[in-house]
Amino acid sequence: MKLIAYIICYLIYPFSFLFPRSKRKYAFGSFRGAFNDNARYLFIYASRQTDDNIRKVWLSTNRDCVKKVRSYGLEAYWVLGPRGIWHALTSRYWFFNSYTADIMFCLSGGAVCINLWHGVGLKRTEFNTISGPLADRYSKKNKLDVFRHPESFRRPDWLLTSTPFQTSMFAKAFRIPQSRCLELGYPRNRILTVTEQERISFIKKYEPRQTWDMVQRCKGYDKVFVYMPTWRDSQRTVFTQSMDLERLNGILAAKNQLLILKPHANVIVDGIKEMSNIMLASPRMDIYPVLPYAHVLITDYSSILYDWLLMEHKDVILYLYDYDEYVKERDFYYPFDENVTGRRVYDFESLCSCIESGDYTLDETERKRIVDKFWGKTAGYDSSRMILDFVKEKQPK
Repeated sequence: MKLIAYIICYLIYPFSFLFPRSKRKYAFGSFRGAFNDNARYLFIYASRQTDDNIRKVWLSTNRDCVKKVRSYGLEAYWVLGPRGIWHALTSRYWFFNSYTADIMFCLSGGAVCINLWHGVGLKRTEFNTISGPLADRYSKKNKLDVFRHPESFRRPDWLLTSTPFQTSMFAKAFRIPQSRCLELGYPRNRILTVTEQERISFIKKYEPRQTWDMVQRCKGYDKVFVYMPTWRDSQRTVFTQSMDLERLNGILAAKNQLLILKPHANVIVDGIKEMSNIMLASPRMDIYPVLPYAHVLITDYSSILYDWLLMEHKDVILYLYDYDEYVKERDFYYPFDENVTGRRVYDFESLCSCIESGDYTLDETERKRIVDKFWGKTAGYDSSRMILDFVKEKQPK
């Protein structure tokens, strides 16, 4: 059945170039049919601009996602249905988080594809990849992998980045000139730095009840940690293999502290039960509205570090228990130690000691150095507004 689906996709793709596409219609989508990340925040912002005579539609392969988006008063369609297919074929501009497959690759011919991507950072990605499982697709160009992932080989017309430092890496990763990289920052980061009133208003209107409940629970603790490990190609069960959660829960309970475990969206979480001072966030939950209410980020090689550092007076613990192994799986494009900041720990015992002692205060000068390097002037941008202004005013017609 999968082979038939791929063949149908390849047959449909050339015909998608034949449809007239309207400059007055924008299509948005995200990975695996979810409603998340930069595309979500840009779509919400765009949908609130009602005086531009532009139609904005969210397209998803997930019917439940479509229902959820509609419940917020926004326009959304199942991309496999007649109306979804029509909007995909007639929207000139496509905005997505990873690839055209976020909407539907075979319907993308002739669309201006704007890849919002999903994280600045250090890790090699796409055509910069030289090791690990993804090297078969990008550097070795395994024929089966290429056949199964045509979306990975469709160059975006425009790619969202942040600074020249990041642009040089991502331009090579996506095989496009640096002139086609938009250094405008990320829409999802604005929720981290807006006023409390604006954030609460957003949460109440566009977030499920569980997000509001998590925010309220955070306020009941003296300190809140959030652990967000990066995606690992081995799909390891990072929480149970790298932590003794019962022991950690005891340490946190003694100090009236909370730990939120937030797995990557690709991770399948099994066998983890919530405890008095440890809560598990859904892999598909948007954690960004909650982050301003946490005090300490625990992470490793994840790009979440750079988003987190946009907030002042926050602390960081880098839990690098598998550094040597991880580097073999996924190499860095830039030197790791020169481009991160935070208290480094390399085993669970050290992590526990660090949390117990509170010895993880982040140096403000270091924070500013990293923010300037990875975000530069875009740290203060209203990214959504600037992206839409670019499309409407600067994008060649």
